[in-house]
Amino acid sequence: MAELRVGLLGVGQMGRHHARVLRELPGVDLVAIADPGGDPHGVAGSLAVLPDIDALIATGIDMAVVAVPTAFHEAAALTLAEAGVHTLVEKPIAHSVEAGQRMVDAFKAKGLVGAVGHIERFNPALQELRRRIAAGDVGEVYQIATRRQGPFPSRIADVGVAKDLGSHDVDLTAWVAQSPHKTIFAQTMHKSGRDYEDMILATGRLENGIIVNHVVNWLSPMKERVTIVTGERGAYIADTNSGDLTFYANGTFPTEWEYVSAFRGVSEGDVTRFALNKREPLRVEHEAFRDAVLGLRTDVVTMEEGLRTLAVVEGIIESARTGESVEF
Repeated sequence: MAELRVGLLGVGQMGRHHARVLRELPGVDLVAIADPGGDPHGVAGSLAVLPDIDALIATGIDMAVVAVPTAFHEAAALTLAEAGVHTLVEKPIAHSVEAGQRMVDAFKAKGLVGAVGHIERFNPALQELRRRIAAGDVGEVYQIATRRQGPFPSRIADVGVAKDLGSHDVDLTAWVAQSPHKTIFAQTMHKSGRDYEDMILATGRLENGIIVNHVVNWLSPMKERVTIVTGERGAYIADTNSGDLTFYANGTFPTEWEYVSAFRGVSEGDVTRFALNKREPLRVEHEAFRDAVLGLRTDVVTMEEGLRTLAVVEGIIESARTGESVEF
């Protein structure tokens, strides 16, 4: 079977990793790279660095990866759709819901695969967590809380922490729970002298009744990527930095300590850290995109799903602006 010809638009901080994985991936051939800013990380190899998207398309590509700043996603995606090229766009899907909707419509009209790079869905800890929740291992799920914080990345200039980092947690929460957000209330802060927010506290509820909480910021000296799912049988903690999944079970033995036994909540039980097959999430994501283009699987993050995530993220920003809860 002939390899799919793939082009990469943007070889910056994230694009360089796409280039590496695409070169390692069976069934695809990275034939073209375009970036008007050149090749700062030296990933082009023997390929010429083309000046723009038109030159990229002219090489005769079947599929493309768009890893340019968010402000340019819409224009690039619409151009690729018009040319009949299946496209994976880095998250968030676009700079606005209206732009994202135009992208969804363009790819749907052409019958093309349009995907969004919400890479956390392909993290081994979260994939196993979703499987175990669906199997009922934790019983009824009560709450999902996420923490995503760390230092400010100087490469991000066109969006705030809500769209850059918060979109990860909004998407993974709805995906793990298999239920979209219904309401959200948020507060934000601006402390780094930029036009955009750099700290978020958001709380809400999913359509299936699970309450959620998202802590996101660019103001922490420690990097943290944690998802905690609390249910009737215990709590799962997924650390997507390390790909680890741990289960803290509710205690099953009665306590004879009078002071503690008076408490009517749960007690501490066994702690289990699961051994997982830890494959690189970006590679798994590209395998899914490749297979979707071939018509073999459907577990990519579709542009429709990316648009829903963006709507919730914009709801977070709107809620912080107005002081009111937003309903979807």
